[in-house]
Amino acid sequence: MSLWSRISDALEALRQGESLSEVFSRLRSPPERTVAFTIAVIALSAKMAKADGLVTRDEVTAFREVFHIPPADEPAAARVFNMAREDVAGFETYAERIASMFRVEGQPCGVDSVLCDLMEGLFHIAAADGEYHPAEDAFLARVADIFGMERAAFERLRARHAPDYGPDPYTVLGVSPDAGMDEIRAAWRAEVRETHPDRMIARGVPEEAVRLAERRMVAINRAWEEIQAGRAA
Repeated sequence: MSLWSRISDALEALRQGESLSEVFSRLRSPPERTVAFTIAVIALSAKMAKADGLVTRDEVTAFREVFHIPPADEPAAARVFNMAREDVAGFETYAERIASMFRVEGQPCGVDSVLCDLMEGLFHIAAADGEYHPAEDAFLARVADIFGMERAAFERLRARHAPDYGPDPYTVLGVSPDAGMDEIRAAWRAEVRETHPDRMIARGVPEEAVRLAERRMVAINRAWEEIQAGRAA
């Protein structure tokens, strides 16, 4: 059964009267976490679309760049988006439900977290139209707080995606401009390791969304190359 077919099953449960919390509770096991991840990105994207008042074609295109959606499965994705957009529950309620599913007690939400992967997708969609709206920044900052994301991890994502906030190569790698090359190299290698598609899939990111890994790897390598070139000058 495809990812989108399983999402359709989850939507059917919602139509039959189950709450979003009940549906998420049944998606906690590793095989179904990819369904929960996908629903989470779609639902929070729908809520974020309200932040700047409209859904642009660029944002829709960006969502398709994050997730491979076969034409036959587009109605299922659209139904999740519309259901979340029309739901009277606020985005904070959604974020709290999602955090309770994916957060690991006692561990910060850093770059090796599925919640960070989820935030990556939201940032990509928010910045797709070339304008990172202040309301979108406030939305994502609040979601990051609910997720328990480290501030440095949030700033790294913002530097990679938001035109007005970077990309400063040191911020992208999460290191100080005063750091030595050994420390910077170690940070770069750690980012590369955690960005490998196999690591992301193991965390719960669906195969349909591993394009996030490709885009993140490009930004990480570009930052490392810029620092190397700057230090050599």
